[in-house]
Amino acid sequence: MFLLKRDYSNKNFIIKGFITAILLSSFIYLSHFNIEIKLLNTFLGLFAIYFLLIIPRSSLPITGFLTGVLWCYWMAVSLQYYDLVYLTPVIIIGIGLVYAIIFYLFAFYDRLTIRIAMVFAFTFFAPFNFNWMKFELIFIDSYIGTSKIDFAIILISFYFIIKLKRHKILGLIPLLFVLDFGKGEFIDNPKANIYMPQMNIEQSLKWQKEYQSTLIEKNFEEITKAIELKKDLVILPETAFTNVLNKNAELLERLIYLSNEIDILTGALYVENNQIYNASYFFTKGEIQVAKKVVLVPFGEEIPLPKYFVDLINKVFYNGASDYSKASNPTDFIIKGEKFRNAICYEGTTDKIFENLGDTRYMIMITNNAWFTPSIEPTLQHLLLKYYSKKYGVTIFHVANGSPNRIYRP
Repeated sequence: MFLLKRDYSNKNFIIKGFITAILLSSFIYLSHFNIEIKLLNTFLGLFAIYFLLIIPRSSLPITGFLTGVLWCYWMAVSLQYYDLVYLTPVIIIGIGLVYAIIFYLFAFYDRLTIRIAMVFAFTFFAPFNFNWMKFELIFIDSYIGTSKIDFAIILISFYFIIKLKRHKILGLIPLLFVLDFGKGEFIDNPKANIYMPQMNIEQSLKWQKEYQSTLIEKNFEEITKAIELKKDLVILPETAFTNVLNKNAELLERLIYLSNEIDILTGALYVENNQIYNASYFFTKGEIQVAKKVVLVPFGEEIPLPKYFVDLINKVFYNGASDYSKASNPTDFIIKGEKFRNAICYEGTTDKIFENLGDTRYMIMITNNAWFTPSIEPTLQHLLLKYYSKKYGVTIFHVANGSPNRIYRP
């Protein structure tokens, strides 16, 4: 009888951990399959946070492991382009273990107040500078607000629901203050008439020398099309030109010439003082402005570890290649007399790129999502861009290779 009870208990805490992880991740996969029902996401999100607060401490590592994998497994997809596919299970298990430890710490001292405080503190924490796991994001397609204050109120509400022995329904009252039925999109169109070509170049082709001339001509075809459509600005994705553009006089000359007819913004590499930057080049009326990336992709463009480990990892896995360099501040471009904040891929989903916006109401974000397709990475990025557009009141023009272009409005 004792063994049967113990087996049941083991299965019980595993099941609770599994269900909580599914609830915490459901909004991503529903969105991935174009199911965005606000009422459904509202209830799933609230149950997810509630379960996170009440499941046994032994369930939390299971929840953390599975949640980490469900949210971030796509990080391993890009390994195929470095001939490191054999590391896929190591990366996925490593991701799971990191979040298993973090979730276990939610209840290092198993009291409800401590767990609530730790869960809330996690919303300010980004392990290895990777900030894509945001509990507030769970409510981005729901009737619940997504601010830190909204999330704090949700936690307070659940504290009373759990603690009140009678009249538990009173604990629901704080939730009335986080309801957000929206006021409709605020349409704030810039003066510039923007052309956003949809590019779908496979990552396996982008960096092949034999494909370079084809890729270059595809880019110029889109620029020519934008001119024919009488657009003011054409935006090409991150590394649309897969070379060091500032060292290629012929390409620069062609782009400068065309910039007398249309403004051009494109992604490419930039080299200065033996440092390599992921950059945006803006061509207008025969002039060039370069915006260097400010926030680099953890483990993709920089290794967020002490220098010894950085050098070791780059030597063993990347043939001695160096990390990318980065700028210290974001760049704004002036287009038709209006400011547009530049963002390149990952940095567009960080708070740093939104610093010191001033009167800047628009952002252009260029991305190459071909690194991570097929996976849920473009979906998670899409949800994060909704979140940041709403948080900062900025209209974001997102031009991507390998996933749909979109415009995000506050």
